[in-house]
Amino acid sequence: MSASKSSLPALTLGAIGVVYGDIGTSVLYAVKEVFGSGHVPFTTDNIYGILSIFFWTMTVIVSIKYVALVLRADNNGEGGLVAMLALASQAVKDKPALRRLLLIAGIFGTCLFYGDGVITPAISVLGAMEGLEVVSPAFKKYVIPLTLAVLLCLFMVQKHGTAGIGKFFGPITLVWFATISVLGIAQIADHPEILKAISPHYALGFIWHNPGVAFVLLGAVVLCVTGAEALYADLGHFGKKPIRLAWFGVVMPALTLNYFGQGALLLKNPAAVKNPFYMMAPDWALIPLVVLATMAAVIASQALITGAFSVTKQVIQLGYLPRLNVEHTSVKDTGQIYIAFVNWGLFVAIVLAVVMFRSSSNLAAAYGIAVTLDMLITTILTFFVIRYAWKYPLWLCIGATGFFFAIDLAFFSSNMLKLLDGGWFPLLIGGAIFTLMMTWKDGRRLLNEKLKADAIDLSSFLEAVFVSPPVRVEGTAVFLTAEIGTVPNAMLHNLKHNKVLHENNLFVTVRNHEVPWIGMDKRLSIESLGHDCWQVIINYGFKNDPDVPKALQQIKGRGCELEPMTTSYFLSRDTVVPTLGTGMARWREKLFAQMHHNASGAADFLNLPNNSVVELGSKIEI
Repeated sequence: MSASKSSLPALTLGAIGVVYGDIGTSVLYAVKEVFGSGHVPFTTDNIYGILSIFFWTMTVIVSIKYVALVLRADNNGEGGLVAMLALASQAVKDKPALRRLLLIAGIFGTCLFYGDGVITPAISVLGAMEGLEVVSPAFKKYVIPLTLAVLLCLFMVQKHGTAGIGKFFGPITLVWFATISVLGIAQIADHPEILKAISPHYALGFIWHNPGVAFVLLGAVVLCVTGAEALYADLGHFGKKPIRLAWFGVVMPALTLNYFGQGALLLKNPAAVKNPFYMMAPDWALIPLVVLATMAAVIASQALITGAFSVTKQVIQLGYLPRLNVEHTSVKDTGQIYIAFVNWGLFVAIVLAVVMFRSSSNLAAAYGIAVTLDMLITTILTFFVIRYAWKYPLWLCIGATGFFFAIDLAFFSSNMLKLLDGGWFPLLIGGAIFTLMMTWKDGRRLLNEKLKADAIDLSSFLEAVFVSPPVRVEGTAVFLTAEIGTVPNAMLHNLKHNKVLHENNLFVTVRNHEVPWIGMDKRLSIESLGHDCWQVIINYGFKNDPDVPKALQQIKGRGCELEPMTTSYFLSRDTVVPTLGTGMARWREKLFAQMHHNASGAADFLNLPNNSVVELGSKIEI
């Protein structure tokens, strides 16, 4: 979806469904966790204070930090931690040590996104299903099996794409926000004075009188801003205006009304703390509400799964993961993709989370560390973007990001108290993925250094070959090579075994850049090497879909005509052999060798025609 193709109302409705599904379902469990913790006695002042903290947390973190400020840091129209990382690393490219540090921090933040991607679907769907316990305690034993069944259906449908059902996401989520607003208004009508809690002095008063309790409670309060990072990540799909309009026009008012409605219910009936969201509803509405909440939770989970596919594709093109098989599930929307490995990996981790933690309350203990650390990393990267890319004065940069850094740090520190209660789980997932990414990056560097050390200069080699040229055969040979100006292994093997040379030879290097998009006008450069040989460089951004045959169509009229039927693509299929030496630790070399072996073929990744590809292998020691 893009702003140029859809109207503002349609984009705003889409943003309500995709961007805000996650934060919209936080009403299911956020208030329950804060008041159910046992840290806060049920007094009017405490209820006012907590509601005020909720309101101002949403205002400061979502409204001011993300919606007003961070959305401005778009990278060619794209948002998200990967886009922010690319902006920050470009801003400090003349400071290599700092740039490497920022890249490591940004990649670690991206890894934590996967930890968040496991907890969020689990807590959202479990939280929705727990409404059955309010209908009747007899349903309690069905909550986990039904949760797992819903999640299985959700992950099974991914392969077929969500274009068909995606058009219902916005309307269903809009009905959800309307419903939670009505539930809140009905309770507020009994205690309209609860609206006074919007005043910040109630929040400040609670923190002043209960500093220790307030600090501990921040770990549960953060649940009201689940999905704040997602609205920045979805910037490229919807644009700033629809995301802002959806937040201020629909989402923020609906969340505020529902949270204050839950507060009004607790004033009247403290026993409702066991599940204040569902106990706001009349008995006749409980089953329909559970169904609607489950649909909203599934939509929230869908947005995160789609985000995981998108982030994985971007990270692959930045060179931090091996090639994976990426399937396009929509003819119209190139952004709709499916990666089987990521899909089922997420599903297994989510099932583990549901079975291990068994309730939304237990999962709430696991939630928070990953997302608050991500928020902290975003704030740090924002400083380097506004200081070094936008050239704002230092005092302004420190003042703006320092304020949010202090808030993010407070939330992160509070959530660290939950480390042993489950916070280790998303950190373990993020840490494992970070190890894989850094091993792949370092392994690729060692492999390229080895290839470069053994490489033969292309120009010199061609001069030597054409002193006594081999037999020339019809057609074009496209040799894919990682390094410009070096002889591809595939060419050496072709000359050694087949003893022929095609009449046209293209030496093609694909370069991926730290920008989201590179237009067709900058896609390709070509240089003649003589004897009907050309050096070709193809450029892609991390959100472009690599398609080498399509890019090579641009060389027509530049002295080389490419006929698809007579073109062969030669690839080197290298086998990595770990050895003792100065490279990585032995276990990392073995891990890299396994990842390299299991990477999907370059032919599929580069969209080469299957019937025109020749792969020639060799062994390389690192």
